[in-house]
Amino acid sequence: MADATTLLSQAEKQCHLRGVRFTPIRRRVLEMIAGANGGLKAYELLDRLAVEHAAARPPTIYRALDFLIEQGLVHRIESLNAYVACPCPEHTHGFQLLICRHCGHVEELHLDDVNAQLSERAHKLGFRVERQTIELLGSCDACLNATAHA
Repeated sequence: MADATTLLSQAEKQCHLRGVRFTPIRRRVLEMIAGANGGLKAYELLDRLAVEHAAARPPTIYRALDFLIEQGLVHRIESLNAYVACPCPEHTHGFQLLICRHCGHVEELHLDDVNAQLSERAHKLGFRVERQTIELLGSCDACLNATAHA
């Protein structure tokens, strides 16, 4: 996973190329998500942002999150109702998330063949996919090693 500085730089570049505004609030929300060790919930983001911006309210966070998701800079972890930074916003294909249930670490995968198989099967069944989320919940290597040595 890229560091927060790299992710912010990539985000600025992507927003510039797409001609969309990367406002200070959007930047700060992405910075908080990118600096987290796992996913952050919207109200955790709001609590952190409110320390810096007293006027921050839930719509402030949700508008920023909607923008960041739309631009492919952040992914929503459906099972945790949390958000994680995308390490490669230039990648426009589907993705899969490996989520450690112990430490919360999230790793993003790009197994395009998996997405293609699912899309093909859905099409054959006459189903139009609007959004796809694949999350695998388990234990990361660090947590497995910590458990083994405990």
